[in-house]
Parts: sequence; structure tokens; C-alpha cells
Amino acid sequence: MRPSLPKWLLSVCFGLSLTAILLAQIAPPKAPASSPKEKSQSLPRFEDVAQKAGLTVPHISSPDKKYIVESMSGGVGLIDCDNDGKLDIITVNGSTVQRYRAGGDLMITLYHQDSDPKNTDLKNNEIHFTDITTAAGLTHKGWGMGVAVADYDNDGLQDIYVTGFGGNALYHNLGNCKFEDVTEKAGVGAGGFSTGAAWADYDRDGRVDLFVSRYVHVDIDNLPQFGNDPRFCRFKGMLVQCGPWGMPGESDLLFHNKGDGTFEEVSKKAGVDDPHHYYGLGATWGDYDNDGWPDLYVANDAGPNFLYRNKHDGTFEDVGLLDGVALSGDGMEQGSMGVDWGDYLHEGRLSMIVTNFVEQGSTLYHNLGKDNFADVSVRAKLMKPTYPLVGWGTAFFDMDNDGWLDLFIANGHVYPQVDSIPGGTPYRQPMLLFRNHRDGTFDDVSSVLANMPAQSRRGAAFGDINNDGNVDIVVLNVGEPPSLLLNRTVSTNHRVLFKLVGTKSNKAAIGARVTVKAGTLVQFSEVRGGASYLSQNDLRLHFGLAANDKMTEVSIRWPNGETEILRDIPADFIYTVVEGAGVQQKVALPPLSPR
Repeated sequence: MRPSLPKWLLSVCFGLSLTAILLAQIAPPKAPASSPKEKSQSLPRFEDVAQKAGLTVPHISSPDKKYIVESMSGGVGLIDCDNDGKLDIITVNGSTVQRYRAGGDLMITLYHQDSDPKNTDLKNNEIHFTDITTAAGLTHKGWGMGVAVADYDNDGLQDIYVTGFGGNALYHNLGNCKFEDVTEKAGVGAGGFSTGAAWADYDRDGRVDLFVSRYVHVDIDNLPQFGNDPRFCRFKGMLVQCGPWGMPGESDLLFHNKGDGTFEEVSKKAGVDDPHHYYGLGATWGDYDNDGWPDLYVANDAGPNFLYRNKHDGTFEDVGLLDGVALSGDGMEQGSMGVDWGDYLHEGRLSMIVTNFVEQGSTLYHNLGKDNFADVSVRAKLMKPTYPLVGWGTAFFDMDNDGWLDLFIANGHVYPQVDSIPGGTPYRQPMLLFRNHRDGTFDDVSSVLANMPAQSRRGAAFGDINNDGNVDIVVLNVGEPPSLLLNRTVSTNHRVLFKLVGTKSNKAAIGARVTVKAGTLVQFSEVRGGASYLSQNDLRLHFGLAANDKMTEVSIRWPNGETEILRDIPADFIYTVVEGAGVQQKVALPPLSPR
């Protein structure tokens, strides 16, 4: 087992975290006053249309999960691979020990959306996708784990990076959803057991760089025997796969974009290489301290999480312990998996949600400002429903366009053997959905997903897949085809989406921050290349606007630090905004649905 942190350091962290929690409990943030109409919300509605929509390729995984490498895949992603304005879907394929030894599997499946939103009868589920993986040239074989999307060469086309066990892949988009495998040329093959991937222009030179978290060291020809070590291969008395405890970890990687199609690995020089070799999983960038520079959060399984503060000189400082986001509120290391930033209280600061292992609960770190976070999971009413489950993909997102960020968590155990424990937590688990109560707490509305079968799930990606103004969810089901949860929520709330195009900044505007003012609502979001659990969300930014039919001000802080302001912008459109040139295109969203 990995050595624990020194007791004196844990005591300090516990004291800091406890103080922060007490302060948060004593003075909970106040939400703006809401009208009775705003408070009388109908329940959200989601429908899984994956099979009808053509998402039929099953994720590959062994049924018994005898080795840890068989439990951790995989991510899902959203991409517009041909710039037609419609989101396409990426699912990571996984593999098994036997198949990997025989050459591996295609690392991802790419589904192209071939329906026309203008002619789609959403009630009849006519949105449809076609598997174009082979035709697209996505033929790299291995053992896929995660996916992240960016335009690394600023040619206006979104590229794909896939992490995996034994090696990663970078696919350069040639246009019309045709890709070239440039992994070797670019120098980003990595190796080892890569998991999370996240793009950001951390030095603001106009080119996106790539962080890769890595997990445990696994020798495919010398795998630990199932259930062999009583310290590391048991769970509640059951024989299970070994690890991650007792297995050596691997360092993390940071690839700096050189601007010529190649990258330089600079993790040690930048201070993000993880010399202690913790077990890295989910990773995402976000400007938590509002200084205009992207910072990095890394979820570690069975170890302290990292919060790397950007020092503006190409280097980073891990402030996770000091700021209160490395451990739980009671000073314990957790088995962390999925991550997402979000300003769920309209305070102008990014807070963090982290999903964890069973009997730990998901952790909500409330950003108090002044480099201080508080674990408010209990007060936010998230601990009790998440405690018995194993959490993975997650996001803050506005499911009903009321202008407040809600929360989704995909769940599933890693050990199929738990089904033999009487009264225990099952291997296949439900998804969780929480509505923002606007006072720092969340209401559990997961019952609206109760008609969907329990699965062991991993990655989740969020975006408006059918361009109707509602955020939809793609979820990976281990060993099964994915789920596509179309958001059918009926609402009279207005909404808007922004597609940003950089000119001086990186073309996909990754790292840009958009702040929207509409009536009394003030909210912001950032463009991110990688989040959730090993997954990629829609690069367009979505905002629910409640009853406001226009935005008085839209402020865009581009990744290079420059700010652009738009005024009096009508709601209910998808806007394309080009850096320095303003709105260049707008596409109307469907009419609002009457209640």
C-alpha cells in the first residue's frame, strides 16, 4: 500500500478543511430571490434513444474483471468533425487481456450525425448516427481509455487524442471527418497506462498543450494473480482484482505544443510530473483563481488530488493541500475518478465536483475565494445518495435552462464479484441527477432516470446533440453499447449556445471564458478540452437564461487574456463568435415548448 501522508500534514489539512467547512455552514451563500413561478419547476425528462439512433457498438470488456486494466475504460466524447454544426459522438472501445495480447482493438468508434436538425421530428427520435470509424481512418489499435478534443494545429478542424493502456493516439483532422494518425510524428504516444487527457494553452502562446494523467504500472505478461494478496486483492472478504493499492504508479505527462506539428514533453520542468507516482485518473483545466491563466486539477485514485496553480512562467505549484481540495473534509485520501468545474452559486468562482469510490461519496469543494475551498458535500445533500455508489463521469450542467447548474453522476462498481455479497452494493448501479436548489443544496431527482436499466458506467459527455437548446448526455456502459440521453425537458425558459473561434488565441478557443448577464442572472463558463471521467464535452458553451429573452451583456475573455464585449444579444440562438470580429453567424433554436 502506498505510504500515507505524514500525520502532522494530515492534521494541518484537517484543521484547514474543518475551519472552512464550519465557516461555510455558519454563513451559507444566499441565492438571489426567485419568483414563485421560477420555483414551481416541473421534473426534467430524459430518454435513452441510443439504439434507435444507431449507437450500437458495445464497449469491449471481460465479464469477470480479473485485472485492474479491465476495469478502468472508458471515455466518451463530442466533436463536430466536419464543421456542419451537428455534434458527432466518440466512444472508447476498451479491450481485454486476451484481445490486447493478440493485437488489441480499434481504440475508438466515431459516429457521424447524419440527420438534419431542421427536418428532425424530435418526438419520433429521428436523430441518427452512422459508424464511420474505418472510413474516417481511425484505425489505431490498442486498449482505449479516454478521449479529448482540440484543434492542436489551428487549422479550424477538431482533432482527437485518445489515451490508452500501452500507448496513446493523436488523430489529425484532414476535413470531412477524415483523420490521419500522427502520433509518432507529433511525439505524443506516451505509453504506460494513460487515462485522463486535457488540452489547454497554459502559456498563452496561441497553441494548445496537452496534459496526460497516468495510472498504475501493469506488465501485461506478468499480471498479478486474481485475489492473491489478502491486503490488496480483497473487498469485503471477496476475492477481487489486485490494485491499485500495492501496485507501482506512473508519472504524469505534459506535452508543450511547439507549433510545427510536434510536442515536447515538459512535465518535470513544469512541475506537474507527479514524482510520487500517485494513481492519476480524471483531469481538467480551469481558472479557479480568476487570474486569466488556466490551472489544472488532477483526480488521483487512493491518494491526494492535485491542484496545480499556474505561475504564468511555464511552471506550476501544487496547492491542493493548502487550498483544501486534495483530501476529503475530514482529511482522508479518496479514490477519486471524475472531475468538473462549475460556478453553481453564481459567485463568480469555480467550485469543483469530484466523484469517488464506494462508501466515500462524491465531494463538492465550494470555492470560498482567497485560495480556499470547503468540502460541503454533506450540507449540499450530495453525500447520502452518492455514498453507497462508485462515481465516474460527472458534470455541472443546466438541465432545464433555469440559469442554475445542476449535477449528473454516472455510477458503476469495478468488481462484478460484489453481486454475491448479500445486501451489498451491486455491480450495476443507477445514474444520479441533482437539481440545483439555489441555496447551496441540491435536490435528488434521480427518479426521472429510474426507467433506465442499471449498468456499470464510466465516462459521460454533455452537449446539445440535437441542437434544440437542451443539454443531452452520452454515457459509456461497460461491456454494452452506450446510452444517449436526449433531454426532453419541457420548459418556457430561454437559452443560448456560443461557438467560439480564436484568431490570436487557439482556434477552438479552449480556455476562453464567457460571462453572460441576462436580467438578474450573471453566470459564466469556460471552453474545456477534456473533463468528466476521461471524456470530452461539447466545445460550445450553453447557458440557460430562465425568463430572459435577451442578454444585456456577453463578455468573452479569450485564452490570450483579451476581452471582447457584446451587448443586447437576443436569446434562443446558436452564435458563432470570431475573436476580434464579433458574431459571424447565428442559427435559431427551435421555438420554446409551452408547459
